[in-house]
Amino acid sequence: MIQFNLKSLHAGVLSVAMAVTASTLLLPVSPAAAQVRALPDFTDLVELVGPSVVNIRTLEKVSPRQNSTGQLDPNMLEFFRRFGLPIPNVPNGPRPGLPPGHGQPNQQEQPRGVGSGFILTSDGMVMTNAHVVDGADEVIVTLTDKREFKAKIIGADKRSDVAVVKIDATGLPAVKVGDVSRLKVGEWVMAIGSPFGLENTVTAGIVSAKQRDTGDYLPFIQTDVAINPGNSGGPLINMRGEVVGINSQIYSRSGGSMGISFAIPMDEAVRVSEQLRATGRVTRGRIGVQIEPVSKDVAESIGLGQPYGALVRGVETDGPADKAGVEAGDIIIKFDGKKVEKSSDLPRMVGGTKPGSKSALTVFRRGASKDLMVTVAEIEAEKAVAQAPAIKPKTTPSKMAQAMGFELSDLTDAAKKELRIKGGVLVDATSGAAARAGMRQGDVIMAVANVAVTSVAGFEKVVAELDKTKPVNILFRRGEWAQYTVIRFNQ
Repeated sequence: MIQFNLKSLHAGVLSVAMAVTASTLLLPVSPAAAQVRALPDFTDLVELVGPSVVNIRTLEKVSPRQNSTGQLDPNMLEFFRRFGLPIPNVPNGPRPGLPPGHGQPNQQEQPRGVGSGFILTSDGMVMTNAHVVDGADEVIVTLTDKREFKAKIIGADKRSDVAVVKIDATGLPAVKVGDVSRLKVGEWVMAIGSPFGLENTVTAGIVSAKQRDTGDYLPFIQTDVAINPGNSGGPLINMRGEVVGINSQIYSRSGGSMGISFAIPMDEAVRVSEQLRATGRVTRGRIGVQIEPVSKDVAESIGLGQPYGALVRGVETDGPADKAGVEAGDIIIKFDGKKVEKSSDLPRMVGGTKPGSKSALTVFRRGASKDLMVTVAEIEAEKAVAQAPAIKPKTTPSKMAQAMGFELSDLTDAAKKELRIKGGVLVDATSGAAARAGMRQGDVIMAVANVAVTSVAGFEKVVAELDKTKPVNILFRRGEWAQYTVIRFNQ
Protein backbone atom coordinates (compact mmCIF):
# COMPACT_ATOMS: atom_id res chain seq x y z
CA MET A 1 0.00 0.00 0.00
CA ILE A 2 1.36 3.34 -1.02
CA GLN A 3 0.98 6.24 1.45
CA PHE A 4 1.32 9.96 0.65
CA ASN A 5 2.71 12.51 3.02
CA LEU A 6 0.26 15.37 2.28
CA LYS A 7 2.25 17.85 4.30
CA SER A 8 5.45 17.26 2.34
CA LEU A 9 3.53 17.19 -0.96
CA HIS A 10 1.93 20.56 -0.23
CA ALA A 11 5.32 22.02 0.65
CA GLY A 12 6.82 20.73 -2.60
CA VAL A 13 4.05 22.20 -4.73
CA LEU A 14 4.40 25.51 -2.92
CA SER A 15 8.17 25.60 -3.47
CA VAL A 16 7.75 24.89 -7.20
CA ALA A 17 5.13 27.64 -7.52
CA MET A 18 7.41 30.10 -5.76
CA ALA A 19 10.29 29.16 -8.05
CA VAL A 20 8.16 29.68 -11.15
CA THR A 21 6.92 33.02 -9.84
CA ALA A 22 10.45 34.12 -9.00
CA SER A 23 11.72 33.20 -12.45
CA THR A 24 8.81 35.07 -14.03
CA LEU A 25 9.62 38.21 -12.05
CA LEU A 26 13.22 38.07 -13.25
CA LEU A 27 12.21 38.03 -16.92
CA PRO A 28 13.07 41.29 -18.75
CA VAL A 29 10.11 43.62 -19.33
CA SER A 30 10.00 45.35 -22.73
CA PRO A 31 9.46 49.14 -22.81
CA ALA A 32 6.29 48.62 -24.86
CA ALA A 33 4.82 46.32 -22.21
CA ALA A 34 5.72 48.80 -19.49
CA GLN A 35 3.89 51.57 -21.35
CA VAL A 36 0.78 49.39 -21.74
CA ARG A 37 0.66 48.83 -17.96
CA ALA A 38 1.24 52.54 -17.25
CA LEU A 39 -1.23 54.56 -19.32
CA PRO A 40 -0.56 58.31 -19.28
CA ASP A 41 -2.06 60.49 -16.58
CA PHE A 42 -2.65 64.07 -17.74
CA THR A 43 -3.88 65.53 -14.46
CA ASP A 44 -0.54 67.06 -13.46
CA LEU A 45 -0.10 68.55 -16.96
CA VAL A 46 -3.53 70.17 -16.83
CA GLU A 47 -2.73 71.78 -13.48
CA LEU A 48 0.66 72.91 -14.78
CA VAL A 49 -0.29 74.32 -18.20
CA GLY A 50 -4.03 75.01 -17.79
CA PRO A 51 -3.59 78.48 -16.22
CA SER A 52 -1.49 79.55 -19.23
CA VAL A 53 -4.27 78.84 -21.75
CA VAL A 54 -6.67 81.65 -22.65
CA ASN A 55 -9.95 82.08 -24.47
CA ILE A 56 -10.01 84.62 -27.29
CA ARG A 57 -13.14 86.36 -28.57
CA THR A 58 -13.06 88.76 -31.48
CA LEU A 59 -15.49 91.53 -32.36
CA GLU A 60 -15.97 93.70 -35.42
CA LYS A 61 -17.74 97.01 -35.81
CA VAL A 62 -20.44 97.25 -38.45
CA SER A 63 -23.35 99.52 -39.25
CA PRO A 64 -26.81 98.13 -38.47
CA ARG A 65 -27.53 97.60 -42.17
CA GLN A 66 -24.29 95.67 -42.67
CA ASN A 67 -24.83 93.50 -39.59
CA SER A 68 -26.20 90.38 -41.28
CA THR A 69 -24.39 87.89 -39.03
CA GLY A 70 -25.08 89.46 -35.63
CA GLN A 71 -27.34 86.61 -34.50
CA LEU A 72 -25.05 83.83 -35.74
CA ASP A 73 -23.27 81.85 -33.03
CA PRO A 74 -19.59 82.89 -32.67
CA ASN A 75 -18.51 79.25 -32.92
CA MET A 76 -20.29 78.92 -36.25
CA LEU A 77 -18.55 82.08 -37.44
CA GLU A 78 -15.23 80.44 -36.53
CA PHE A 79 -16.29 77.31 -38.42
CA PHE A 80 -17.15 79.22 -41.61
CA ARG A 81 -13.94 81.29 -41.52
CA ARG A 82 -11.75 78.28 -40.71
CA PHE A 83 -12.89 76.38 -43.78
CA GLY A 84 -13.19 79.37 -46.11
CA LEU A 85 -16.96 79.01 -46.46
CA PRO A 86 -19.31 81.91 -47.26
CA ILE A 87 -20.94 83.28 -44.09
CA PRO A 88 -24.73 83.05 -44.32
CA ASN A 89 -26.86 86.13 -43.87
CA VAL A 90 -28.89 86.19 -40.64
CA PRO A 91 -31.59 88.85 -40.20
CA ASN A 92 -30.57 91.30 -37.51
CA GLY A 93 -33.42 92.62 -35.45
CA PRO A 94 -33.49 95.68 -33.19
CA ARG A 95 -31.94 95.66 -29.75
CA PRO A 96 -34.13 94.14 -27.01
CA GLY A 97 -36.39 96.73 -25.40
CA LEU A 98 -36.05 99.28 -28.24
CA PRO A 99 -38.69 99.97 -30.88
CA PRO A 100 -37.65 99.37 -34.49
CA GLY A 101 -35.59 102.22 -35.91
CA HIS A 102 -34.98 103.86 -32.52
CA GLY A 103 -31.83 103.98 -30.43
CA GLN A 104 -29.66 102.23 -33.03
CA PRO A 105 -26.05 103.53 -32.98
CA ASN A 106 -24.11 104.39 -36.11
CA GLN A 107 -21.87 101.38 -35.46
CA GLN A 108 -22.29 98.34 -33.28
CA GLU A 109 -20.05 95.47 -32.32
CA GLN A 110 -20.88 91.94 -33.35
CA PRO A 111 -19.11 88.66 -32.55
CA ARG A 112 -16.60 87.69 -35.21
CA GLY A 113 -15.25 84.42 -33.84
CA VAL A 114 -13.82 82.48 -30.95
CA GLY A 115 -10.49 80.80 -30.48
CA SER A 116 -7.77 79.90 -28.05
CA GLY A 117 -4.29 81.08 -27.19
CA PHE A 118 -1.60 80.74 -24.57
CA ILE A 119 0.57 83.08 -22.54
CA LEU A 120 4.01 83.33 -24.10
CA THR A 121 5.59 85.75 -21.60
CA SER A 122 4.68 86.76 -18.06
CA ASP A 123 4.24 90.40 -19.12
CA GLY A 124 1.21 89.64 -21.31
CA MET A 125 2.38 88.41 -24.72
CA VAL A 126 -0.16 85.86 -25.98
CA MET A 127 0.30 83.58 -29.00
CA THR A 128 -2.58 82.38 -31.18
CA ASN A 129 -3.47 81.75 -34.83
CA ALA A 130 -3.53 84.57 -37.36
CA HIS A 131 -6.93 83.42 -38.64
CA VAL A 132 -8.37 83.81 -35.11
CA VAL A 133 -7.68 87.57 -35.01
CA ASP A 134 -7.84 88.31 -38.74
CA GLY A 135 -10.18 91.22 -39.47
CA ALA A 136 -11.02 91.81 -35.81
CA ASP A 137 -11.66 95.35 -34.55
CA GLU A 138 -11.45 94.20 -30.96
CA VAL A 139 -9.82 91.18 -29.29
CA ILE A 140 -10.96 90.03 -25.84
CA VAL A 141 -8.68 87.66 -23.90
CA THR A 142 -10.17 85.75 -20.96
CA LEU A 143 -7.88 84.07 -18.42
CA THR A 144 -8.74 80.95 -16.43
CA ASP A 145 -9.41 83.11 -13.36
CA LYS A 146 -12.16 84.85 -15.43
CA ARG A 147 -10.29 88.15 -15.78
CA GLU A 148 -10.90 89.78 -19.16
CA PHE A 149 -8.55 92.06 -21.08
CA LYS A 150 -8.75 94.00 -24.31
CA ALA A 151 -5.75 92.86 -26.33
CA LYS A 152 -3.62 94.75 -28.83
CA ILE A 153 -2.62 92.86 -31.98
CA ILE A 154 1.18 93.07 -32.15
CA GLY A 155 1.35 91.28 -35.48
CA ALA A 156 -0.15 88.45 -37.53
CA ASP A 157 1.45 86.36 -40.27
CA LYS A 158 -1.07 84.69 -42.55
CA ARG A 159 1.49 82.49 -44.30
CA SER A 160 2.40 80.67 -41.10
CA ASP A 161 -0.97 81.35 -39.36
CA VAL A 162 0.83 82.75 -36.28
CA ALA A 163 -0.24 85.86 -34.39
CA VAL A 164 0.89 87.64 -31.22
CA VAL A 165 -1.40 89.85 -29.12
CA LYS A 166 -0.58 91.83 -25.96
CA ILE A 167 -2.65 92.28 -22.81
CA ASP A 168 -1.91 94.79 -20.04
CA ALA A 169 -0.99 92.41 -17.20
CA THR A 170 2.09 91.17 -15.36
CA GLY A 171 3.06 88.11 -13.37
CA LEU A 172 1.19 85.79 -15.69
CA PRO A 173 1.93 82.03 -15.87
CA ALA A 174 3.90 81.67 -19.12
CA VAL A 175 4.22 78.34 -20.90
CA LYS A 176 7.48 76.45 -21.26
CA VAL A 177 8.51 75.97 -24.89
CA GLY A 178 9.59 72.44 -25.82
CA ASP A 179 12.17 71.08 -28.25
CA VAL A 180 10.25 69.96 -31.35
CA SER A 181 13.24 67.94 -32.60
CA ARG A 182 12.77 65.60 -29.62
CA LEU A 183 9.11 64.96 -30.48
CA LYS A 184 8.55 61.42 -31.76
CA VAL A 185 5.78 59.82 -33.79
CA GLY A 186 3.61 57.79 -31.41
CA GLU A 187 4.32 60.08 -28.46
CA TRP A 188 1.39 61.15 -26.26
CA VAL A 189 0.36 64.80 -26.53
CA MET A 190 -2.42 66.93 -25.07
CA ALA A 191 -4.37 69.96 -26.25
CA ILE A 192 -6.15 72.59 -24.17
CA GLY A 193 -8.49 75.08 -25.77
CA SER A 194 -12.03 76.39 -26.10
CA PRO A 195 -13.83 74.15 -28.60
CA PHE A 196 -17.30 75.57 -29.32
CA GLY A 197 -16.62 78.19 -26.61
CA LEU A 198 -16.17 75.60 -23.83
CA GLU A 199 -13.19 77.11 -22.02
CA ASN A 200 -10.21 75.02 -20.92
CA THR A 201 -11.33 71.77 -22.51
CA VAL A 202 -8.66 69.05 -22.48
CA THR A 203 -8.20 66.41 -25.21
CA ALA A 204 -5.35 63.98 -25.78
CA GLY A 205 -3.91 61.65 -28.39
CA ILE A 206 -0.65 60.76 -30.09
CA VAL A 207 1.61 62.30 -32.70
CA SER A 208 0.55 60.69 -35.99
CA ALA A 209 3.27 62.17 -38.22
CA LYS A 210 5.87 64.92 -38.41
CA GLN A 211 6.97 67.14 -41.30
CA ARG A 212 3.52 66.88 -42.88
CA ASP A 213 3.37 69.08 -45.98
CA THR A 214 0.17 71.10 -45.91
CA GLY A 215 1.61 74.58 -46.39
CA ASP A 216 4.36 76.39 -48.25
CA TYR A 217 6.40 77.46 -45.26
CA LEU A 218 5.59 75.04 -42.44
CA PRO A 219 6.04 71.29 -41.96
CA PHE A 220 3.07 70.55 -39.69
CA ILE A 221 2.78 68.11 -36.79
CA GLN A 222 -0.12 65.72 -37.40
CA THR A 223 -1.95 64.28 -34.38
CA ASP A 224 -5.17 62.42 -33.62
CA VAL A 225 -6.02 64.81 -30.78
CA ALA A 226 -9.66 65.93 -30.99
CA ILE A 227 -9.56 69.53 -32.28
CA ASN A 228 -12.78 71.39 -33.07
CA PRO A 229 -13.71 74.99 -33.99
CA GLY A 230 -12.58 77.20 -31.12
CA ASN A 231 -9.47 75.11 -30.43
CA SER A 232 -7.53 77.13 -33.00
CA GLY A 233 -4.53 78.86 -31.43
CA GLY A 234 -4.38 76.63 -28.37
CA PRO A 235 -1.23 74.78 -27.31
CA LEU A 236 -0.17 71.22 -28.15
CA ILE A 237 1.63 69.92 -25.06
CA ASN A 238 4.02 67.01 -24.58
CA MET A 239 4.22 64.80 -21.50
CA ARG A 240 6.86 67.08 -19.95
CA GLY A 241 4.38 69.94 -19.86
CA GLU A 242 6.10 71.80 -22.72
CA VAL A 243 4.33 73.44 -25.66
CA VAL A 244 5.50 71.84 -28.91
CA GLY A 245 2.93 73.27 -31.30
CA ILE A 246 -0.04 75.56 -31.96
CA ASN A 247 -3.24 73.77 -32.97
CA SER A 248 -4.14 75.25 -36.32
CA GLN A 249 -5.99 73.04 -38.79
CA ILE A 250 -8.07 69.90 -39.02
CA TYR A 251 -9.03 67.55 -41.82
CA SER A 252 -12.78 67.15 -41.69
CA ARG A 253 -15.72 66.45 -43.97
CA SER A 254 -18.26 67.51 -41.36
CA GLY A 255 -16.56 70.40 -39.52
CA GLY A 256 -15.98 68.25 -36.44
CA SER A 257 -12.96 66.22 -35.40
CA MET A 258 -12.17 63.16 -37.52
CA GLY A 259 -8.90 62.19 -35.86
CA ILE A 260 -6.63 64.22 -38.15
CA SER A 261 -5.43 67.56 -36.86
CA PHE A 262 -2.39 69.70 -37.58
CA ALA A 263 -0.24 71.87 -35.33
CA ILE A 264 2.34 74.51 -36.20
CA PRO A 265 5.73 73.36 -34.83
CA MET A 266 6.72 75.59 -31.93
CA ASP A 267 10.25 76.25 -33.17
CA GLU A 268 8.83 77.74 -36.38
CA ALA A 269 6.18 79.67 -34.44
CA VAL A 270 8.77 81.18 -32.09
CA ARG A 271 10.86 82.42 -35.02
CA VAL A 272 7.80 84.07 -36.51
CA SER A 273 6.75 85.56 -33.16
CA GLU A 274 10.18 87.09 -32.61
CA GLN A 275 9.90 89.01 -35.88
CA LEU A 276 6.32 90.04 -35.10
CA ARG A 277 7.32 91.35 -31.70
CA ALA A 278 10.33 93.20 -33.12
CA THR A 279 8.83 94.76 -36.26
CA GLY A 280 5.15 93.76 -36.41
CA ARG A 281 5.72 91.83 -39.65
CA VAL A 282 7.63 88.86 -41.04
CA THR A 283 10.16 89.14 -43.84
CA ARG A 284 10.97 86.10 -45.97
CA GLY A 285 13.35 85.45 -48.79
CA ARG A 286 12.45 84.65 -52.40
CA ILE A 287 14.39 83.78 -55.54
CA GLY A 288 11.61 83.95 -58.15
CA VAL A 289 11.03 80.40 -59.36
CA GLN A 290 7.97 78.23 -59.89
CA ILE A 291 8.70 74.65 -58.78
CA GLU A 292 7.18 71.18 -58.64
CA PRO A 293 8.26 67.76 -57.30
CA VAL A 294 10.66 65.53 -59.23
CA SER A 295 9.02 62.22 -60.20
CA LYS A 296 10.82 58.88 -60.16
CA ASP A 297 10.52 58.49 -63.94
CA VAL A 298 11.99 61.93 -64.59
CA ALA A 299 14.84 61.41 -62.11
CA GLU A 300 15.83 58.11 -63.73
CA SER A 301 15.50 59.33 -67.30
CA ILE A 302 17.66 62.46 -66.85
CA GLY A 303 20.36 60.68 -64.87
CA LEU A 304 19.56 62.15 -61.46
CA GLY A 305 18.97 58.71 -59.98
CA GLN A 306 16.82 59.14 -56.89
CA PRO A 307 13.89 61.58 -57.09
CA TYR A 308 14.87 64.60 -54.99
CA GLY A 309 15.23 68.34 -55.40
CA ALA A 310 12.82 70.89 -56.87
CA LEU A 311 12.06 71.02 -60.59
CA VAL A 312 12.04 74.60 -61.89
CA ARG A 313 8.95 75.07 -64.06
CA GLY A 314 9.47 78.76 -64.63
CA VAL A 315 11.82 81.61 -63.77
CA GLU A 316 10.67 85.15 -63.06
CA THR A 317 12.12 87.57 -65.58
CA ASP A 318 14.89 89.69 -64.00
CA GLY A 319 14.25 87.94 -60.67
CA PRO A 320 17.04 86.70 -58.38
CA ALA A 321 17.13 83.21 -59.94
CA ASP A 322 17.07 84.61 -63.48
CA LYS A 323 20.03 86.90 -62.70
CA ALA A 324 21.87 83.96 -61.14
CA GLY A 325 21.49 81.91 -64.33
CA VAL A 326 18.76 79.47 -63.29
CA GLU A 327 16.81 78.09 -66.26
CA ALA A 328 13.41 76.46 -66.63
CA GLY A 329 13.93 72.70 -66.46
CA ASP A 330 16.76 72.91 -63.93
CA ILE A 331 16.43 70.82 -60.80
CA ILE A 332 17.58 72.66 -57.69
CA ILE A 333 19.30 70.01 -55.56
CA LYS A 334 21.08 72.21 -53.00
CA PHE A 335 20.45 75.59 -51.42
CA ASP A 336 23.03 77.27 -49.22
CA GLY A 337 24.92 73.98 -49.00
CA LYS A 338 21.90 71.99 -47.79
CA LYS A 339 20.35 69.19 -49.81
CA VAL A 340 16.82 69.80 -51.08
CA GLU A 341 15.18 66.46 -50.29
CA LYS A 342 11.77 67.41 -51.71
CA SER A 343 10.38 70.40 -53.55
CA SER A 344 8.52 71.72 -50.48
CA ASP A 345 11.86 72.09 -48.67
CA LEU A 346 13.02 74.86 -51.00
CA PRO A 347 10.42 77.55 -50.09
CA ARG A 348 11.21 76.96 -46.41
CA MET A 349 14.96 77.20 -46.95
CA VAL A 350 14.67 80.34 -49.07
CA GLY A 351 11.91 81.84 -46.89
CA GLY A 352 14.12 81.52 -43.81
CA THR A 353 17.01 83.32 -45.49
CA LYS A 354 17.47 87.02 -44.79
CA PRO A 355 16.66 89.13 -47.86
CA GLY A 356 19.77 90.65 -49.41
CA SER A 357 22.08 87.78 -48.48
CA LYS A 358 23.91 85.70 -51.08
CA SER A 359 23.41 81.93 -51.12
CA ALA A 360 24.97 79.10 -53.09
CA LEU A 361 22.62 77.24 -55.40
CA THR A 362 23.33 73.88 -57.06
CA VAL A 363 21.23 72.83 -60.05
CA PHE A 364 21.13 69.63 -62.08
CA ARG A 365 20.99 70.58 -65.76
CA ARG A 366 21.03 68.14 -68.67
CA GLY A 367 22.92 65.41 -66.87
CA ALA A 368 25.39 67.51 -64.87
CA SER A 369 25.49 69.64 -61.72
CA LYS A 370 26.15 73.36 -61.89
CA ASP A 371 26.91 75.75 -59.01
CA LEU A 372 25.38 79.24 -59.04
CA MET A 373 25.24 82.18 -56.63
CA VAL A 374 21.89 83.89 -55.99
CA THR A 375 21.07 87.07 -54.09
CA VAL A 376 17.89 86.45 -52.11
CA ALA A 377 15.17 89.10 -52.42
CA GLU A 378 12.26 89.81 -50.11
CA ILE A 379 9.02 87.98 -50.77
CA GLU A 380 6.17 90.03 -52.12
CA ALA A 381 2.49 89.58 -52.83
CA GLU A 382 1.73 86.83 -55.30
CA LYS A 383 1.12 87.97 -58.84
CA ALA A 384 -1.23 86.49 -61.37
CA VAL A 385 0.54 84.38 -63.94
CA ALA A 386 0.30 85.82 -67.42
CA GLN A 387 -0.99 83.56 -70.15
CA ALA A 388 1.46 82.48 -72.82
CA PRO A 389 0.93 84.21 -76.16
CA ALA A 390 -0.71 82.33 -78.98
CA ILE A 391 1.88 81.34 -81.60
CA LYS A 392 1.02 79.92 -85.01
CA PRO A 393 4.18 79.62 -87.08
CA LYS A 394 4.36 77.78 -90.37
CA THR A 395 4.36 73.98 -90.00
CA THR A 396 7.15 71.89 -91.54
CA PRO A 397 7.10 68.09 -92.02
CA SER A 398 9.02 65.84 -89.64
CA LYS A 399 9.31 62.05 -90.15
CA MET A 400 11.01 61.15 -86.85
CA ALA A 401 8.70 63.45 -84.90
CA GLN A 402 5.65 61.83 -86.48
CA ALA A 403 6.97 58.42 -85.43
CA MET A 404 6.86 59.63 -81.81
CA GLY A 405 3.41 61.15 -82.26
CA PHE A 406 4.46 64.77 -82.81
CA GLU A 407 3.66 67.34 -85.43
CA LEU A 408 6.26 70.08 -84.93
CA SER A 409 7.26 73.43 -86.36
CA ASP A 410 10.07 75.93 -85.80
CA LEU A 411 9.51 78.97 -83.62
CA THR A 412 9.82 82.38 -85.21
CA ASP A 413 12.27 84.89 -83.75
CA ALA A 414 9.34 87.01 -82.60
CA ALA A 415 7.82 84.03 -80.77
CA LYS A 416 11.12 83.25 -79.05
CA LYS A 417 11.41 86.83 -77.91
CA GLU A 418 7.85 86.89 -76.65
CA LEU A 419 8.36 83.63 -74.73
CA ARG A 420 11.79 84.77 -73.51
CA ILE A 421 13.55 81.61 -74.69
CA LYS A 422 16.56 81.04 -76.93
CA GLY A 423 15.27 78.01 -78.76
CA GLY A 424 12.78 75.17 -78.91
CA VAL A 425 10.22 73.66 -81.28
CA LEU A 426 6.47 74.12 -81.21
CA VAL A 427 4.09 71.17 -80.87
CA ASP A 428 1.28 71.56 -83.42
CA ALA A 429 -0.45 68.25 -82.64
CA THR A 430 0.11 65.01 -80.73
CA SER A 431 -0.89 61.36 -81.05
CA GLY A 432 0.44 57.95 -80.02
CA ALA A 433 3.31 57.95 -77.52
CA ALA A 434 3.44 61.76 -77.23
CA ALA A 435 -0.26 61.99 -76.41
CA ARG A 436 0.01 59.16 -73.87
CA ALA A 437 2.81 61.11 -72.19
CA GLY A 438 0.44 64.04 -71.70
CA MET A 439 1.85 66.42 -74.30
CA ARG A 440 -0.51 68.58 -76.31
CA GLN A 441 -0.80 71.30 -78.92
CA GLY A 442 0.93 74.56 -77.96
CA ASP A 443 3.69 72.95 -75.87
CA VAL A 444 7.24 74.04 -76.71
CA ILE A 445 9.89 71.30 -76.59
CA MET A 446 13.16 72.67 -75.18
CA ALA A 447 15.27 69.52 -74.72
CA VAL A 448 15.21 65.82 -75.58
CA ALA A 449 17.22 63.27 -73.57
CA ASN A 450 19.11 66.12 -71.83
CA VAL A 451 20.07 67.67 -75.18
CA ALA A 452 18.80 71.17 -75.97
CA VAL A 453 16.91 71.54 -79.25
CA THR A 454 16.50 74.80 -81.13
CA SER A 455 14.85 73.60 -84.34
CA VAL A 456 12.91 70.73 -85.87
CA ALA A 457 16.09 69.62 -87.65
CA GLY A 458 17.92 69.54 -84.35
CA PHE A 459 15.08 67.56 -82.82
CA GLU A 460 15.26 65.02 -85.69
CA LYS A 461 18.99 64.59 -85.19
CA VAL A 462 18.69 63.92 -81.46
CA VAL A 463 15.78 61.51 -81.85
CA ALA A 464 17.57 59.56 -84.63
CA GLU A 465 20.34 58.64 -82.18
CA LEU A 466 18.04 57.49 -79.37
CA ASP A 467 17.72 53.92 -78.14
CA LYS A 468 14.05 53.22 -78.91
CA THR A 469 13.93 50.46 -76.26
CA LYS A 470 14.42 52.97 -73.42
CA PRO A 471 12.21 55.82 -72.15
CA VAL A 472 13.25 59.31 -73.22
CA ASN A 473 12.78 62.48 -71.18
CA ILE A 474 11.31 65.58 -72.79
CA LEU A 475 11.68 69.05 -71.26
CA PHE A 476 8.94 71.35 -72.50
CA ARG A 477 7.21 74.66 -71.80
CA ARG A 478 3.48 74.91 -71.29
CA GLY A 479 2.37 78.49 -70.97
CA GLU A 480 4.80 80.24 -68.64
CA TRP A 481 6.05 77.07 -66.96
CA ALA A 482 8.47 74.28 -67.84
CA GLN A 483 8.12 70.62 -66.94
CA TYR A 484 9.37 67.14 -67.80
CA THR A 485 7.58 64.14 -69.24
CA VAL A 486 8.79 60.68 -70.21
CA ILE A 487 7.92 59.09 -73.58
CA ARG A 488 8.04 55.32 -74.08
CA PHE A 489 8.29 54.12 -77.68
CA ASN A 490 7.22 50.55 -76.97
CA GLN A 491 3.79 51.38 -75.59
